[in-house]
Amino acid sequence: MANVCGLRTLKNEPVPLKSVEVQVDVQGHVASVSSTLQYENQESSPVEAVFIFPMESNATIYSFVARIGDVEIKAQVKEKEQAQEEYDDAVSSGQQAFLLEESDESSDVFRLSVGSLPPGQSASVTLSYVTELAVQADDALRFCLPAVLNPRYTPAGSKSLTAEGSGPQGESVPYTLSLGVHMYSPSTVQSVQSNCPLTPLEFLSQDNTEAKVSLSPGHKFDRDVELLLYYGQPHQPTAILEAGQPSAQAGSLMGDTVAMLSFYPEIPSIPSSQMTSKGEFIFVVDRSGSMDCPMNQSNYEQTRISSARDTLLLLLKSLPVGCYFNIYGFGSSFESYFPESVEYMQANMETAVQKVQSMQADMGGTEILQVLQNIYSKPCLPSHPRQLFVFTDGEVGNTKEVIDLVKRHALSHRCFTFGIGEGASSALVNGMAEGGSGHPQFITGAERLQPKVMQSLRFAMQPVVEDISVKWNIPADISVTPLSPLPNVLFQNQRAILYFQLTGQRSGNISGSVSLHHTLDKKAVENTLTLNMQPKEDSSMLIHRLGARKAILALEGERGDAGDKTGKERAVELSIQSGVSSSYTAFIAVNTENKQPIKGPLLRRNIQSMMFSPPRGRMMAFGGPAHMACDVLCSGSLPTARLACSAPMPLARMVGAKRKCKASMPLAMDAAPMAPAPEQDAPETKDPLLELISLQKVDGSWDLQPSLASIFGRREEEVATALPGKPELLPVWATVLAVLWLHGHKMDFKDEWQFVAAKAVAWIKAQSGADLTGFVAAGNSFLGLQVELQNFGLQE
Repeated sequence: MANVCGLRTLKNEPVPLKSVEVQVDVQGHVASVSSTLQYENQESSPVEAVFIFPMESNATIYSFVARIGDVEIKAQVKEKEQAQEEYDDAVSSGQQAFLLEESDESSDVFRLSVGSLPPGQSASVTLSYVTELAVQADDALRFCLPAVLNPRYTPAGSKSLTAEGSGPQGESVPYTLSLGVHMYSPSTVQSVQSNCPLTPLEFLSQDNTEAKVSLSPGHKFDRDVELLLYYGQPHQPTAILEAGQPSAQAGSLMGDTVAMLSFYPEIPSIPSSQMTSKGEFIFVVDRSGSMDCPMNQSNYEQTRISSARDTLLLLLKSLPVGCYFNIYGFGSSFESYFPESVEYMQANMETAVQKVQSMQADMGGTEILQVLQNIYSKPCLPSHPRQLFVFTDGEVGNTKEVIDLVKRHALSHRCFTFGIGEGASSALVNGMAEGGSGHPQFITGAERLQPKVMQSLRFAMQPVVEDISVKWNIPADISVTPLSPLPNVLFQNQRAILYFQLTGQRSGNISGSVSLHHTLDKKAVENTLTLNMQPKEDSSMLIHRLGARKAILALEGERGDAGDKTGKERAVELSIQSGVSSSYTAFIAVNTENKQPIKGPLLRRNIQSMMFSPPRGRMMAFGGPAHMACDVLCSGSLPTARLACSAPMPLARMVGAKRKCKASMPLAMDAAPMAPAPEQDAPETKDPLLELISLQKVDGSWDLQPSLASIFGRREEEVATALPGKPELLPVWATVLAVLWLHGHKMDFKDEWQFVAAKAVAWIKAQSGADLTGFVAAGNSFLGLQVELQNFGLQE
């Protein structure tokens, strides 16, 4: 029997999702997104369609509107169990109903249920949300529309929203995506880049502060849609005051003015040679089966685990002399290279390098909680601040439990996270970094992991902004309430966005100011913004929604004192008041205009994560409102029909269950990872940059050996003969040549080897008896280069 690809049941019945239309309005560093999903039931029975899709973890959903024919139904936010009960009651009685709820386990996964769609009926659902745009290393603002939803692993016995199942490849999906972006910037819009084809950027104003761009037709849903927006003045601090709703109660969040402040503290760069040599660096690497998937869909040779191996090698060579380090691998279990963190010396480094070179994605599922518990159980080293670097593809189910653990140990370490590959959980990667006062990075498409890791290593070794506080200079009768805790630290090129509720705001043209106070390298610094206290009116209330979401996140998980309301109760109240979703609430809409109950057996369409089979013999998941696999569950006895698609091996399927399981929506993948299919590996081509770096010693020097000489395109004897000094200076000569080669041949990758070169130059300058100026001149001549002396800290 031939396999069939496409979102259809085994009876060749079509899935009701037809199109997704997304409109993005960007104002400065905030994006307002409206996503419309169009459905049509072409079957002969009523259908309930259930869609599992990813969202950015920082997204604030504030509106959910359903349209059936000429009837528009605006959803309300209610406590989650109440909303689920109302939905089930409506569907069981033949009414049309819509339910949107956040996963209990991860804030970046949602379930949308469209109930009782009659035969031949069309319907649309529009979700509106607002989100802050993250600042990248090159000052770009990043917007991401998730289209990829990987299965999330949790221990066996749990259920999963991101259930496994064979599915079609992205190009086979029977629905379309359109995306338009409209930008308004306080400074000029310089350019827009994307990992997907775009239409040409069109400017709408003479000063280039307004522009628009669209996604080119034919998107294949094989990756998240990522946009990088470049402004003329990306670090310009701003203050926006938004007026409260006239109909809301004075003194409530929605009735008062809300201020959004954006600060960019200036943190000067310091040379690598002046960075701290203290620290305990712990590298935690995901070695689960999913790490053997390709980094991206255009290059199947570079897997996530091979990229992690290269990056670990680079990190081991870039650490400062005098620090301590350890490496952990985790999957269904975990292991460490050393029982305790060890001093960074040659023997320990060589042991670690040997283990890294043989590291594989062979440790089963993705259970990160246990390895973190083990690390936190070990005492920190005096005078060596603990820095945690976590590499994962983010496919875990107990995201909130992991983040809570990191937060509980926030005062003892900093946590830097790296989401590798398409579909890494933004909730996990962002949440761990925020909870651990670190910095998150995402590596998607054809991006290299190494430069982003080196940026985070620089963050870990440079001075940071600390002791952050805010002081207001405004009329005394206006009280200020922060809506979320202030950040513990800020790094170079990092932005602080803060929200405050202003009670007692008066009308009139009143001025004031607000100052961000902090310390940098133990010196007090102050940044001041002048305010026009007249708030702007905006019916969408976007600033209020963002502030409410921050306050809700701060309340989630809090426990009130005896007699006080718990954090959950206060979060539910604020969620309902502001119309912003939370993990404790859900959007519910019921069509009360239809007085005639819908008759006929109700078919359930579970539209879940899209699956495909890459050449390495593993299965990868795709998902999103426009990218999902399908099961068919009929009500009553729940007979099941599977979607069919060609695949070399089956994934364990999720246990089917009726929607009456109200309490939770856990994420899990309880199937063991699959072994890769046997294959004949082609001879590996070595990267000369990584090979050169692998030969460096802990102190920063290189010894002359055949493998080093071959990188220079010479024989070892030729290099030794060209030595411009005494024989005992041969290591100095080899190290000078290595640094010259880096500057002469790999300047495009300087972000990756900057620490390696800094250690080398420091070691060279510490050697006596060598004419460094003469060595550099001889090295330039020998290698045919013209590297300047200033790269060695020397004057021309």
